[in-house]
Amino acid sequence: MSSSSLPPLVALVGCTAVGKTDLAVELAGRLDGEIVGADSRQIYRYMDIGTAKPTPAQRDAAPHHLIDLIAPDEEFSLARFQELALDAIAAITARGRLPLLVGGTGQYVQALIEGWTVPHVPPQPDLRAELAAEAARAGVEVLSRRLAAVDPQAAASIGPTNLRRLIRALEVYQVTGVPISLQQAKVPPPYRFTTVWLEMPRDRLYERIDTRVDQMMDAGLVAELRDLRRRSYGWDLPAMSSLGYKEFRPWIEGSASLDLCVQTLKWNTHAFARRQIAWFKRLPALRRIGAGPTAAREIGDLLASSGRGVLP
Repeated sequence: MSSSSLPPLVALVGCTAVGKTDLAVELAGRLDGEIVGADSRQIYRYMDIGTAKPTPAQRDAAPHHLIDLIAPDEEFSLARFQELALDAIAAITARGRLPLLVGGTGQYVQALIEGWTVPHVPPQPDLRAELAAEAARAGVEVLSRRLAAVDPQAAASIGPTNLRRLIRALEVYQVTGVPISLQQAKVPPPYRFTTVWLEMPRDRLYERIDTRVDQMMDAGLVAELRDLRRRSYGWDLPAMSSLGYKEFRPWIEGSASLDLCVQTLKWNTHAFARRQIAWFKRLPALRRIGAGPTAAREIGDLLASSGRGVLP
């Protein structure tokens, strides 16, 4: 099948607080589209304010998929995201509508666009705990050296300090006996991708981040966190150790003021935005568009000129 005959898919990425959600809802209305979330935190239930989920009004204005999928103590993997996202995209396409892949988790978007094949190896809690304890005792570098001995390609790609990914690579190798790098072939999915990066000057983005954190506090972020703790979700969970929640642990435990935790969240979100940019630079078929009132029109013009916005 030629690329021109493949159904279209638009991926919209951008740093946190840049305005992706509002723009995606507007695009869905203009282009008869539905939104597929690509956010590794909005999959969790009960975590609405801290993850900046689309509001009920936004969800009413455009269909959203891959939000509120699991409880905060449930496991979720990149492979599972790919499976669910491709199912949602196929269903949207079958309805004759345009799928809009929208989010700030660059790894999710890149994996889907490039068609990564991800090993379907269930988490091994005991092994993970053992490796994490070893890293705490002897340093993360010991795991990096061990991985380099069996999978130098993965070790070089992951780097010596990314504990979570080092543990996963060692886990996959120990369970399957095959290096994870050999299990990560790329099979591009059957879609024509247009990837749009919504950009904004860094100083203005930081201002928007800080304003949004203040709005989250006004909207009840502390109450949401207390509700999560009341439900017995512990700090060791990936969901609870994510941006927007982990920063308040010192205040909950009485070792820091609330104001300091709020400021830490702002600083951490600035740093997170910089890491997002590093992911976005890797994406293929990338077009950059400035955030602002004309962004939806510019994207619509881009899709129309390329033929990608015309549905079969």
